[in-house]
Amino acid sequence: MKNVTRFQLSFMMFLEFFIWGGWFVTLGTFLGNNLSATDGEIAIAFSTQSWGAIIAPFIIGLIADRYFNAERILGILHLLGAVLLYLMFHTTDFSVFYPYVLGYMILYMPTLALVNSISFNQMTDPSKEFSFIRVFGTIGWIVAGLVISYVFLWDSPEGIQSGMLKYTFLMVACASALLGVFSFTLPKTPPRVQKGEKVTLYSMLGLDALKLLKDKNFLIFFISSILICIPLAFYYQNANPFLAEIGLSNPTGKMTLGQASEVLFMLLLPFFFKKFGFKKTIMAGMLAWTIRYLLFAYGDAGELAFMLIIGIALHGICYDFFFVSGQIYTDTKAGEKYKSAAQGLITLATYGVGMLIGFWIAGKVAEMYLISENLHDWENVWIIPAVFAFVVLLLFTLFFKKEEVSYKP
Repeated sequence: MKNVTRFQLSFMMFLEFFIWGGWFVTLGTFLGNNLSATDGEIAIAFSTQSWGAIIAPFIIGLIADRYFNAERILGILHLLGAVLLYLMFHTTDFSVFYPYVLGYMILYMPTLALVNSISFNQMTDPSKEFSFIRVFGTIGWIVAGLVISYVFLWDSPEGIQSGMLKYTFLMVACASALLGVFSFTLPKTPPRVQKGEKVTLYSMLGLDALKLLKDKNFLIFFISSILICIPLAFYYQNANPFLAEIGLSNPTGKMTLGQASEVLFMLLLPFFFKKFGFKKTIMAGMLAWTIRYLLFAYGDAGELAFMLIIGIALHGICYDFFFVSGQIYTDTKAGEKYKSAAQGLITLATYGVGMLIGFWIAGKVAEMYLISENLHDWENVWIIPAVFAFVVLLLFTLFFKKEEVSYKP
């Protein structure tokens, strides 16, 4: 790969995840403080990610894969997204904000597949080249959080009180416009579906891979993947409002420790696979969710702040050991014929169905333990996903039979 191409793809990944991390992490805090949204309304706003994940295959399958170059549709989606982010910046009422964020996530979620397609199209050996490109996405997410907390101080108590969090939308609107324009300079990535080739709705949604569910182990893994997304939704939806509410300084910046640990544990994943095998690696990921939420439940912003920091830093184990391991397992079980369909099915089931349920439950639980306006009984809020994750761990441990899974990074 030419150095110019490598720079283009790396910058594309950086902006792609800078945009997402620049507003999604602080969304709950913004909605509760700037728009006086209820916990139920915050849950509805977060669930737009799931609706975007469900609708994304239609956009990719019906439009990007058949009629347009991937880099062009990426540019158009981000330019349209910039407009919606700018409108969100000016919004002062949740009823107006929700249609904008729903429309935006329907536009944004397909771009996650598009940036991968554009990258893979330029690689001769993705297994060796992709990780270098993808890590710039994680760096982009980290930089967004650091800018919010340590450069502009938008998530400081004073910043939150004065409504400064709205400027996250203006920041990412500019970044989205930049990526939209920059996308038209990216290497050409023509449609994957040739003229005359038939693509069914069944295959677009990854439903060709449903036959894999006949395998008992894969069925257990599939169900566990959906269930573990319920406690995952608690983190995305409630972590930043929780840290801000209890008074932890620079909460968004500190949450970037999660992405830093994601990079570290990604490097350690091959060692765990070789030493402990697939089942124990997945179990470690599930156990990490339980430990993280217990740390959140009993930590505080004072002397026990270290417990919150450890809970955030566990993100690498929580995410890599379960979700990345699961992607590898799915890849090996599906084989070459159903590889893409199987990954699509898992994405639809987790980020679509699983997290849609999870955001709804997280909103209901937060409402249940609301003490007064913008004040929650967080100990009980976090105990529920901790127990739920532990139950999923027990079910997976009991019913998933040990099997060998090879991993060659």
